[in-house]
Amino acid sequence: MPREDAAQEEQIIRVRIPQGKEILGIVQQRLGGSRMRVHCLDGKERICRIPGRLRRALWVREGDVVIIEPWDLGGDDKGDVVHKYRGKAEVDFLRKKGYLKNIEDEF
Repeated sequence: MPREDAAQEEQIIRVRIPQGKEILGIVQQRLGGSRMRVHCLDGKERICRIPGRLRRALWVREGDVVIIEPWDLGGDDKGDVVHKYRGKAEVDFLRKKGYLKNIEDEF
């Protein structure tokens, strides 16, 4: 019986980590349509949008942790939301691994 209890405690969680130019952020405010204000891990505040291919699949609220991809054109103050972390387990994993330290200091 102890083996079953240990197996239940060790749940494998697959969490997407930002790659390349992607940055973690927390949604601060919805601006209408598919746009929102996101406070990013690098300390900048960006106006981000949900691309058309994800618009119906991605429902984002204030306080959600997301991955954004900054735009190359038009300055560094805009970006696209690429992924939303669904659930407390994924966000806790990011906190435990130290990915959200810079953001948590400000909130």
